[in-house]
Amino acid sequence: MTTMLSPAVGDSLPEFTRTTDFAHWNRYAAVNDEFVPIHMDDEAGRAAGYSGAFGMGNLQWAYLHNLLRDWLGDTGRIVSLRCRFSAVNTRGMTVTARGTVTAVRAEDGLRMVDLDVWTEDQDGNRIAPGTAVVELDD
Repeated sequence: MTTMLSPAVGDSLPEFTRTTDFAHWNRYAAVNDEFVPIHMDDEAGRAAGYSGAFGMGNLQWAYLHNLLRDWLGDTGRIVSLRCRFSAVNTRGMTVTARGTVTAVRAEDGLRMVDLDVWTEDQDGNRIAPGTAVVELDD
């Protein structure tokens, strides 16, 4: 059964949370053929100037997609998603994807929703801030 969403400006999306580690990174790397040493080896991560290995930026992108898909269910589609990778995701970090509705509008007869989206660490520091637009089914 499809449930129609009726978002309003200021609404928060249900969060999507993961505590990341090598197992998450390895699964993501396997699907995307992204076995890069800085994501798999602490020494390589330190050589790059970090405390150790760190997660892929595109994994943050995937978490934002999960946030939107979980919220939309089968009631709409993601039109666009943009984010900026502003900090690394280190092993053991709890990462939460969040979103807030910034506009609900009609465009060419379609119901569109604009959102601010981001991932953040367990201390509330934003890792990947961005924006999204979704189309809702009538």
